[in-house]
Amino acid sequence: MSVHESVTDATTGGLPLSPILSTEVNQEFASPPVRSFDRRVVWIAALAAVLGVLATFASQILLALINFVTNLCFFGRLSLADASPADNRLGLFVIFLPAAGGALVGLMARYGSKAIRGHGIPEAMEQVLTNESRIPARITLLKPLSAAISIGTGGPFGAEGPIIATGGALGSLCGQVLSVTGAERKALLAAGAAAGMTATFGTPIAAVLLAIELLLFEYRAQSFIPVAAGTFVAAVGHNLAEGSEAIFAMPAVAAPGVAGLAAFVVFGGLLGLLSVGITRAVYAIEDAFEHLPIHWMWWPVVGGSAVGAVGVWAPRTLGVGYDNLRDLLHGSLALHALAVLGLWKFVSWSISLGSGTSGGTLAPLLTIGGCCGALLAAGISAVAPAAAVDARLAALVGMAALFAGASRAPLASALFAFEVTREAASILPLLAGCTMSYLVSCLAMRNSIMTEKIARRGVPTPTEYVADTLDRMLVRDLATKDVVVLQADDTLAKVRAWFEAATPESRHQGYPVVNAGGHLVGVVTRKDFAGQNCGETPVGRLLARPPVVVYEDCSARDAAEHLVRHDIGRLPVVSRQSKRLTGFLTRSDLLSAYARRLREHQRT
Repeated sequence: MSVHESVTDATTGGLPLSPILSTEVNQEFASPPVRSFDRRVVWIAALAAVLGVLATFASQILLALINFVTNLCFFGRLSLADASPADNRLGLFVIFLPAAGGALVGLMARYGSKAIRGHGIPEAMEQVLTNESRIPARITLLKPLSAAISIGTGGPFGAEGPIIATGGALGSLCGQVLSVTGAERKALLAAGAAAGMTATFGTPIAAVLLAIELLLFEYRAQSFIPVAAGTFVAAVGHNLAEGSEAIFAMPAVAAPGVAGLAAFVVFGGLLGLLSVGITRAVYAIEDAFEHLPIHWMWWPVVGGSAVGAVGVWAPRTLGVGYDNLRDLLHGSLALHALAVLGLWKFVSWSISLGSGTSGGTLAPLLTIGGCCGALLAAGISAVAPAAAVDARLAALVGMAALFAGASRAPLASALFAFEVTREAASILPLLAGCTMSYLVSCLAMRNSIMTEKIARRGVPTPTEYVADTLDRMLVRDLATKDVVVLQADDTLAKVRAWFEAATPESRHQGYPVVNAGGHLVGVVTRKDFAGQNCGETPVGRLLARPPVVVYEDCSARDAAEHLVRHDIGRLPVVSRQSKRLTGFLTRSDLLSAYARRLREHQRT
């Protein structure tokens, strides 16, 4: 049945009701704007491209600072050359270096900004969710400086977390200096963060996906295009500064067969369980620090002392450890070395991160996951030779799967592992491992390592990115068709008597009002009648503003935004072509749209 056929003309309780089909709408009304692709996205994308340049420089500066602090502290030289703390000859004195670095970070956090504590991504997520993506400007300087001190003095972190946080802070600062909307500022923050990751690793696609999965909480052109623009520029900058080769190039490996792929599914499940255990352990350690009888400023000193003690026993755990990742992907570590590196890296990193120092999670999780993957490959070879897999490929899948389970960013994890190696044979194993790890993590853990901290602060974090139910439905599908209207020249006494008759038609909360010519002139509610004398005053005198209407072919989301914008509870619905009243939409009608979504999740 068509809309016009379902609209009825009626007279109720002696009150004449205007025929809906012949009721035309006055031309002076507030209708919802037509939502279309906003051309401002070009301007925001241009800003994001500039952020890509800035993030590239910030990445190079951060890496140079880390190298400078590492050379100065562990080797007593002034140099910006790459250096690994694992090669030091300081003996037991190594214990004091991370502790000293922790003291400096604690002082910076207390007297500079507490936001520099941790690995940066949860803090950026919280600003996106609660503060319209506004990050304090001082974080742009303090985060990379504190990270350089923490990592350069032996902290078991990578540079990616701090540079992601720094890039995000740059984007947020840009959005605060310029006149932009909150949504545009969020896109700039995500663009800066993704550009920072790309400038460090040369992984633009993974960086875009990471921004979508962990920062944007949406996928739409207005946010995707700026993020893509920023990462593209940062990728070009990375190629100019570091070359176009894969940052963790590995020897070519053969594509696994069916049995091998099945083994990677099992690997993914086991690493998913491990990601759950690691996440809970990190936050258990963080909770333990809360009970220390000292100010939180000194916690990084305690964590740094543990890092130094572990570093004496296992020097490979110190610093960023990118050389460890290369060794894992080349299969050059013996089983004993794999076990020692994986175990003690976890101990060192979890204690240090739990202490609240400044660092990242990606590189440590990659190292731990890589060691576990290689060890699992050795175990499979010993127990089921028919399902044996290449240990180098297993290490790569272990890296990605552990991060996928811990961060709940499976697509970004899989694409990151592929982009840093560009190993074509890894695509299916990565998909299997990351998906299985993600599945196990979702089943066994409510929050991820990225969201647990902010969830404890009472900040809900989106975990599903689905199409807006209101955006999928039109107003004409939800609006009431049998509309009861009031005449503008009806007296208040007459309408009040009609209300008191308590007929089904007189029990509504709001009514459209039309004039003698049948034109819609406004909407009145029962509240408007409160305190009014029941005299000969016409209903039209209660109208304080022109009618606010919605077109029947608008989406329910348009209508909801229209209600909020004008602070009203109901909307007359009109035809865009004829400008005639065809229905009435209330907030209750909008809520009924979710009935369809509920039905979609019911078993039939």
